[in-house]
Order: sequence, then structure tokens, then C-alpha cells
Amino acid sequence: MIALLIVLIPLLGGIFSFGTRANKKAADLVFMLFTAGLLTLTLLGLTIFNDPTLYRFSAPWLSSLGSSFSLLLDPLAKVLCLLTALVYFLLALYMNGKSVQKPAAFYGWLLLAQAGMMGVFLATDGLLFYFCWELALIPMYFLSSIWGGARRIAVTFKFFIYTFLGSVLMLAGLIYLQSQTPDQSFALSALLKVKLSTAQQSWLLWLFLPAFAIKLPLFPFHTWQPDTYEEAPTPVTAVLSAVMVKMGVLGLLRWLLPFFPLAAYQWGDVIMGLAVGGIVYASLIAWRQDDLKRLVAYSSIAHIGLMGAAAFAANLASLQGLCFQLFAHGINILGMWLVVDVIERNLGTRKISELGGLASHSPALTFFTIIIALANIALPLTNGFVGELLMFTGLLATKSNFAWVLTVTAGLGIILSAVYTLGMIRSVFFGESNAVTSRPINLSIQEQLVLIVIVVMILVFGIYPQPMLDVTAGYTDQLFRQIDISYLFRKF
Repeated sequence: MIALLIVLIPLLGGIFSFGTRANKKAADLVFMLFTAGLLTLTLLGLTIFNDPTLYRFSAPWLSSLGSSFSLLLDPLAKVLCLLTALVYFLLALYMNGKSVQKPAAFYGWLLLAQAGMMGVFLATDGLLFYFCWELALIPMYFLSSIWGGARRIAVTFKFFIYTFLGSVLMLAGLIYLQSQTPDQSFALSALLKVKLSTAQQSWLLWLFLPAFAIKLPLFPFHTWQPDTYEEAPTPVTAVLSAVMVKMGVLGLLRWLLPFFPLAAYQWGDVIMGLAVGGIVYASLIAWRQDDLKRLVAYSSIAHIGLMGAAAFAANLASLQGLCFQLFAHGINILGMWLVVDVIERNLGTRKISELGGLASHSPALTFFTIIIALANIALPLTNGFVGELLMFTGLLATKSNFAWVLTVTAGLGIILSAVYTLGMIRSVFFGESNAVTSRPINLSIQEQLVLIVIVVMILVFGIYPQPMLDVTAGYTDQLFRQIDISYLFRKF
């Protein structure tokens, strides 16, 4: 029942939000209440409610097509649902009282997108997974095209076409897998039992991979991302970057690697090479950016590149690090986007060359930004360090003949990340003040509270990461057994 409520609460919230029409206070209240309710339910599902029957829900849906409305709150879904609920609640707290055009529709579309993403994280039926995958995309199209910047139409159209084409290829792969099941079923358990040759796995992998690589995005499927992040309103960019990209990671872990482990091994060097190349490429471009939004966008591509490489490294350390980093990256990148939004809202610009000297009169913002930035470059004792250390350990231990090359090249991303992040901090906060930056930025109570929560989580999970690692420990062990190439070669 908890699994069903996690999808229903934001869905109903979106409907209620549209009903508030032009009443900004009512729209704020609906957004706050439904995000707070969902966060509470998710936390209870992780702590008090330990009955596994509450984590499952199944009902007849499209029986003639072999599909059912099946949801499961497994450990991977727990992490992602908690992240999504937390990000949305913090956004609701941050946005409360701020000016938003058409607030009822804006919050309504955001909540419908949340319902779609929760469905993706929970679905254990292939057709339901695809349905929720598309449901999450549609609200983002309207949010970006209506509330975005000057180039919003062209940029959003590109984003829509990219993701839609990837989704169509994935649907073709799902239909083929369903046709190979004895009972023509879309159930995850039935699809996993399909016996595929290495050749079949290979071409099916390339039907599924584009959908997940575009959503992440992995190099070279990334070209929609910087423009979309720049043109979308910051709350939408935060959801895209902190949560929606995790749909791609979940796709790799639940719907690609366990289905096609031999093909993943066969093509692993190529895919890891592209992912690692994307780390260096994105980091170099981030280094040259003058726009804070584009710098954070390319920084996110670099971090996602490491996560993609860790998925195909396919060993226990890389999988543990990846599952931990799903949560850590979401929190850190949310903090980065909110800092950028605070600066833009108060100073009217986000160009690094037009900023400087903020530390002299905005100490609170400076403190929060430095902590979040240090987590973004994976400084020890921050949450970013734990996940990246495990992923690098896994990348070095991969069975690829190029393990050392991949690890050293990916390591350049850490150096470059420190260069452009610390350079940004120096230019924006410790440079000389000018006419634009001469007035102080006084954070509101809500902004301070949100940034305090983010900083506390950065430090708590950086110092004591074990609780989050424990949540996914059983899941990563099971997944590793499914894709362990040594065992698969003995089996075949």
C-alpha cells in the first residue's frame, strides 16, 4: 500500500494544485502539504513500517497485453523515492512566498512529474515502466516551454525529441522481450527469465541504452542538457538534475544490466570509455564557462559520467558507490542550483565575470556555498567523497584490460572539478566588489533552513555513511550475483 500511495499522493497533489487557479497562497499551501506528506510517508516506509507486504502493490491493468499495475519499494526504489520526496519538499520550502507566474499550473505540472518519476522508480512491469517514463517527460516539456527563457521553445523541442526517440527504441526492446516470455508477460520477473544469446543481448542492449544514456545524459547523448538546464526555470532545472537523471541510472541497474549482462561485458570498454571521455570533456568545458548555470550543468555531466562508468564496471564496490552517489549527487546538485538561483534573484545576473566580493557582505551565503561546492568536488568528510571513492575503487577493479587507463582518465575529472569549482568560488565570492555586487544578499528564513538541511546531510553522510550503505547492501549483492561475468561464463 505504501508503494501505491507514493505514486498517488503527488498525482492527487497535481490535480488539487491545478484547482487552486490563480490563488498563489493556496498553490503554495497545496505544494507544501503534498510534498511534506509524501516525505513523511517515505521516511516512515524506511523506518517504522517494516512489513514487506506494504512495499508491494499489484492490480490488473492491461491484462490482454500481459501487463499489470505492479509496484515494489525495493532498496533501490527506497533511496530514489526518498531523494525525490526530499528534493521536492526542500523546493516547496524554498519557493514558498516567491513570485511564480501561473503558480497553480507550475506546481501542478511539477507534482505530476513527481508522480511519473515515482512510478518509474517503483514499477516492476515493463509496460507500466514505459508509461511512467513518458508520464514524467510530458510535464517537464510544459514546464520548460512555458516558464523557460528566451530560447525555451527550440531547446525544449530538442529535449523532447531526444528523449522521445530513445523511449521508442526502449519500447521496441520491451515488446521483443515480452514476445519471448512463455506467457507473453511484461512482468519484470518474467522478462528476467528470458534466455537470450549473446548476439540477441547485444542488439537489445543498443535498443535500451539510448533511452537511459539520453536521460542521464552520457556523452555523446548529452547535447540537449546544457541548453535545457540554462533555459528552464531553476526549480525545474533542479528537478531535472537532482532527480530525473536518476531515472537513467535506475534504467541501467534494473532494466539493462540484469537483462543483458554478457552484452554489457562485451560492450563495457566502449561504454565506459565514452563515459570517462565525457568526464574530461564536460570538465574542460565547465572550466571555460562564464554562466553559473552552464558551469553547474557541465559539472553535472562530469559527475554522471563517473556514475555511468561505475555501472558498467559491474563489481560490488562500483555498485555500492553508485547507489550511494544517487542520493549524494541529488542533494549536492540541488544545493548548487539553489545557490545559483539566490544569486540571480538578488543580483539579476549569473555571469561570473560580473560578480565578485560577495564574501565581504554575504557571509551566510558564502559559508553554505563553500560547503556545497566542497561536496561537489568530493572533499573527504563530505558525502560526495564516499560514493566517488567506492566508484573509483570499482572502476580500478573492473575486468577491463583498460582499467588503469579508465581510472586515471576519470581521475582527471576530480582535478578539473577542483579547478573550475574553486575558481568560481574565488571569482564570485572573493574577488573585488563592483556596482552589481555591492549590496548584501540576505537569505530569507526559508532559504537558510533549506541550505542548512542540505549542509547537514552533506556532513552527516560524509562522516557516517553506513546507514545509507546498509539500505542498499542487500540489493547490490543480489545485482552483482546477476551480472557477475565470472559466474555467467561458468553458467553458459
